[in-house]
Amino acid sequence: MKLGVICDGISRDLKHTLTVMDEFDLEYAELQFVWDKEVGDHSIEQVAEIKNLLSAHQKPVSCLSRHVFAGLTTQTRAGDPDHTKHMDALKRVIEMAHKLNCPLVRIMTSKKEQILWGMNGAEQWNVAKGAWNTLLPLIAPAIELARAEGLKLVVETGNGTMVNSNYTGRKLIDDLDAKDALGVLWDPANNCWCHENAYPEGYDEVKDGYLSHIHIKDVQVDTPRATLEVRPMGKGQLAPLFQPMADALRADSYDGVISFESVYHPGNGDFEAGFRQNIGLFKELFGQQGRKIDLKLEQFTSCLF
Repeated sequence: MKLGVICDGISRDLKHTLTVMDEFDLEYAELQFVWDKEVGDHSIEQVAEIKNLLSAHQKPVSCLSRHVFAGLTTQTRAGDPDHTKHMDALKRVIEMAHKLNCPLVRIMTSKKEQILWGMNGAEQWNVAKGAWNTLLPLIAPAIELARAEGLKLVVETGNGTMVNSNYTGRKLIDDLDAKDALGVLWDPANNCWCHENAYPEGYDEVKDGYLSHIHIKDVQVDTPRATLEVRPMGKGQLAPLFQPMADALRADSYDGVISFESVYHPGNGDFEAGFRQNIGLFKELFGQQGRKIDLKLEQFTSCLF
C-alpha cells in the first residue's frame, strides 16, 4: 500500500524531513506546517522552494492539511467573517495544491455538540437541536469550490469536531450529495474518543467509496477523565485492530495513501525520536506486502467502553 507521513510530525524543516523519509523509504509527503507557516500561508517563492525540495527527493504530495473550518461553532453562518476567513484560506490551499500536483485538501468541521440526534424523549431534552443542520451550509461552498477547481476535499474525523466518526463523515457526504468532491480522512485513533470501534464497524461505514485518505497513530483514551494519551504503535487501544484493518484495506484494494501521524514523543518532546521508534511497525503492518503481527496489550481497553 502507499505509505507516507505528515511531515511536520518529524520536523517543520522540510529538507530535514524529506531526508528522514528517504532513510525510511517513505514515498508520500503530507504537508501541514512547513517552516513557521501552515499550508496556504506561504509566499509564491516559498511554494516554489517547497516544490523544488519535493522534486529533489522525488516525493509526491498526498494531501495538503490545513485546519480549514476548525474552531467554527453552531453560531457561525456562511458568509460570516470567520467563515469567509476560512474559505479564503481554503482557496489559497487549493492554489498551492495545483502548484504541487496534490490531489487532496483536508478540511475539518466545526466544534462538536455532544448529542446531535435522539428519540423517545432525548429529542426533546438532550439533543442540541439543529446543530447538525448548521454545519451543512458551512461546508457546501467548499464543495462547490472543489468541484470548480477539479480536486477533492477530505474531511478528517476529529476528536473534538462535529464529524468525529466515520458514520458522521459518511452522513456529511450523503447529506451534501458530495461523494464526487468530498471523501473521508479516517483517523481511527481520533474516532476512539467517540467510541466508534475502528474495525470492523468504523471501516464498514466508509469502505464503499467514501474513504480517501488515512492517518495512523495509537492512543489510549479515557473519556470520563477527559484524558488522551498518545502511545507507541501497538501499545494503545488500537493495537489488536491494526492487523485486521491492514488486511481489509489490502483485500479491498484501497488505493489511497496511509500517512503515519507522528504525534508521540517518549516523554522528552522529541517527536522525531517518537517517529523513529514507531515507523518500523507502521511499515510492517501497512506496507505493500505486510506481515502478520499479533499485537496484544497487557491491559487492553476497547474503544467501546
